[in-house]
Amino acid sequence: MRLSNNLMYQNNINKILDNQQGVANAQERVTTGEKYLTTSEAPAAISQAMLYSNKIQTNEQYTKNIDQLTGRLETEESVLQSINTNIQQAQELTIQAGNGVYTKDDLKTFASELSGIQQTLANLMNTRSEDGKFIFSGYQDSTQPYQLESGEYNYKGDQGQHQITIAEGVSIKASDNGFDTFEKTDARLNVLDNKAGIPTTTPANNITKGTVYVDGQAEFDKFHQANYNADPATPVSPTANTFSVVTTAGATTNDPDTYEILQDGVSLTPPQTGEVTDDTIEFAGMKIQFEGSAPGQLDFTLEKPHKENVLNTLQSLITGLNNGALEGDDFQEVLADGLVQLQNASEQVVFTQSSLGGRMNALERVSDSNLALDIQNKSNRSNLVEVDMAEAISELTKQETALQASQATFGRLTNLSLFDYL
Repeated sequence: MRLSNNLMYQNNINKILDNQQGVANAQERVTTGEKYLTTSEAPAAISQAMLYSNKIQTNEQYTKNIDQLTGRLETEESVLQSINTNIQQAQELTIQAGNGVYTKDDLKTFASELSGIQQTLANLMNTRSEDGKFIFSGYQDSTQPYQLESGEYNYKGDQGQHQITIAEGVSIKASDNGFDTFEKTDARLNVLDNKAGIPTTTPANNITKGTVYVDGQAEFDKFHQANYNADPATPVSPTANTFSVVTTAGATTNDPDTYEILQDGVSLTPPQTGEVTDDTIEFAGMKIQFEGSAPGQLDFTLEKPHKENVLNTLQSLITGLNNGALEGDDFQEVLADGLVQLQNASEQVVFTQSSLGGRMNALERVSDSNLALDIQNKSNRSNLVEVDMAEAISELTKQETALQASQATFGRLTNLSLFDYL
């Protein structure tokens, strides 16, 4: 077969061009780190790699969510710690105020200190997050949660809790609303007004005055919880929570007057009876006093359990300490209300802190899991479509050598002539 010069030139040029393309492709693989330059080279591998890429991008968003959530939870943790510290300071001041050596002016000084703590707590409970949202308002995070209205602090948020997704199928609460954190604080269990009612319909009632004060709180709490009827309606008597101290005159002048404590007119089990003396009647953590003679009846009612936030508890304490007319048992009742409710408020905050700590631990575990998953996804994608750099560089060197050989051969062929053999 005879080869023309044009055919030899064309073959050599085509070979050089092929080698140049090989060098260019090898160079691009080295530069980009990609094993395949077009989808057609490995459709299945590239498709699978794209799925891994999507997972990696989703994990990146989860990481951003985790960083945002961590900041919010750390802010709330710091705020709750400050709130609890201030509540404990208020407890200490209230205990000091109960020391009988202080004058009325001293008590007003305590009230002033409690007022400062109240303002600090109001500011903390109205804390905003880094984006300007109120952290204790629930879904109403553009509304200030605690607002002073007619001398009382009212909660203006709702019971919602924002959640942030930090992994597939895993969402964690990003905040705690003020209702769960501050509004669920139990108020001190008590009897209504601590002043017993004197029934006017009972014949021959010679009791003219009476008071009932809770003296042993723990004992009374157990009694209240065991005996209070939360729904005193038909068929239950509407006076199911009313107790009566009924006194009976002795049969003769030498016999002592006696008393019995009834619930809704019915004897207790076992019956609570005794002799009427000048001493205070002690019953279920209460001390009962009355004036008058037998026969008579003194009624008192168990107060309905209710809630009170710490700001209003402090307001009641401040008012009581500033009231110079309060003394004796009435003054001690104000302090007892404050101490019990401050303790309950502190426990509620600690409970929220515990829940917050659990979420932060879960956040850390999920973050570690996401990191491990991200590493695995990147490794799998790398195995599918990322080039082995040592192999790529070797391929580039090979292609460059082939190109150089083609160029050198082409130069020698272009110089061939029959005159060289004559």
